[in-house]
Amino acid sequence: MKLALLGATGGVGREVLSQAIAAGHAVTAVVRNPSKLPADVDVVRQDLATPDADVLAAAMRDVDAVISAVGPHRAAQAGIVAPATAAITHAMGCAGVRRLVVISASPVGVVPSPHRPQPPRHDPGDDLLMRYLLSPLIRRLFGRLYIDLAAMEDLLRDRSLDWTSIRPPRLTNGPLTGTYRTAIDRNVRHGLFISRRDVAHLMLTVLQQGETVRHAVGVAY
Repeated sequence: MKLALLGATGGVGREVLSQAIAAGHAVTAVVRNPSKLPADVDVVRQDLATPDADVLAAAMRDVDAVISAVGPHRAAQAGIVAPATAAITHAMGCAGVRRLVVISASPVGVVPSPHRPQPPRHDPGDDLLMRYLLSPLIRRLFGRLYIDLAAMEDLLRDRSLDWTSIRPPRLTNGPLTGTYRTAIDRNVRHGLFISRRDVAHLMLTVLQQGETVRHAVGVAY
């Protein structure tokens, strides 16, 4: 497949890039700082904080799918994902590309957003420990990050694209196992963590899974 990859210099994005190339995909990495990537990678320089619609659309022309691993590197960067995704989806429309896979997070299903001001109180996949202790604590600590991701998922629902949103719990630097569990539109029961390598593996895997189109996919061990 021919892929456009956004966020290729982040933890998950680097893994997507590496695994995609190893699998024989042709990848164009759209990044703010090309010097962070190997010299033999096809790169388009673009800062999603100040996107150029023409440059983005040109980077996506003739690709089969777009993968966005865009996310904040620290809490102070909360708020960057939804605007970046708006620019990405607009460029996809201009380029005539429909398939999009993005990274989100497991708490997002219960986070209020403009289009879902009253989301479910609990994610159907969460156990009692997660529902009443861990999830409220996580949302209290990182609420702004999840509000941004919830706004991104609002935006995706409004677009006529074949999107899939991947919702992992805590990310680790563990190995690629390929033995993770997934769940459609819910979190994985008792799933507390997953490696960035396995998240990247799933993002590439769902590209050709029609049953994930216009759904969130929970993933964990």
